[in-house]
Amino acid sequence: MGNFGKWIGGGLGWVMGGPIGAVLGFLVGSMVDNTTVRASTYTSSAHRTTPGDFGMSLLVLVAAVMTADGKVVKAELDYVKQFFIRQFGQSTAREASMMLRDLLKQDIPVREVCVQISKNMDYSSRLQLLHLLFNISVADTHIHPSEIHTIERMSGYLGIASSDFLSIKNMFIPETDSSYKILEVDPSASDEEVKKAYRRMAMKYHPDKVSHLGDDFRKIADEKFKKVNEAYEKIKKERNMV
Repeated sequence: MGNFGKWIGGGLGWVMGGPIGAVLGFLVGSMVDNTTVRASTYTSSAHRTTPGDFGMSLLVLVAAVMTADGKVVKAELDYVKQFFIRQFGQSTAREASMMLRDLLKQDIPVREVCVQISKNMDYSSRLQLLHLLFNISVADTHIHPSEIHTIERMSGYLGIASSDFLSIKNMFIPETDSSYKILEVDPSASDEEVKKAYRRMAMKYHPDKVSHLGDDFRKIADEKFKKVNEAYEKIKKERNMV
C-alpha cells in the first residue's frame, strides 16, 4: 500500500457516509486491505478535513469532471495518471487510477456530493480542491468548455465565493486583467489597495492553511501561493510600483 494507503490510514471520516460513501461503495474496502481506517457517520458540522477525506473527495470530483463532456478517452486517463505520478509518486498514481476507473463508470450526483463536502470540509481545503480540479483539467493543455462549466457548478455547490472561483480560474485560463482577478482587485484600484489585496490573498492561499492535509497536498498548495506572487509582481512591474 503506497501513499494513497497513507492518506486512508490518516482517517476516513465523513466520506464514509452520505452521497460520497454511496458512490465509493465497497471500493474503499477493496483498496485498504489491512489498513486501519477511522470511520464515522455522515454529519453536517464542518470540521478539520483529513487527508483521507480530501483524497476521496478529490477522486470523486475528478471523475465527475472527466465525464462532463459525455466521454472519457484513454489520453485523459493517461494525463490524470501522469499528474498523480508527478505530484504523489508511482504507488499513489497506480492506486488512484484503479479507483478512478471504477468511479468513471458511475453516475455521480454532483450537487449532492458537493453539498456534503461543503458541509464538512473547511474553506481552505475546498479552495485547494478547486485548484486541483483546474490543474488536472488543463493537464492535457486543453480544457473542454463542458469541464469549465462543470467545475463552475461544483464551485457554487461547494460554497466557494465567485471571486475566489474567478481568481483560481485565472491561474489556469487567463482572461483580460487576469493578474488583478487573481488578486481579487479592480484594475482601477490604487497602489495601496493593490498591496492590501496582495497581502489578503497571500494569507488566504498560504500553504499553511492546508497543512492539516499532509505534506502531499501542502506541496501542491505552494502553486497557488506562487501564482499570487507572480500576479503581484506583474502588476508591480506594469505600474512601476516600489
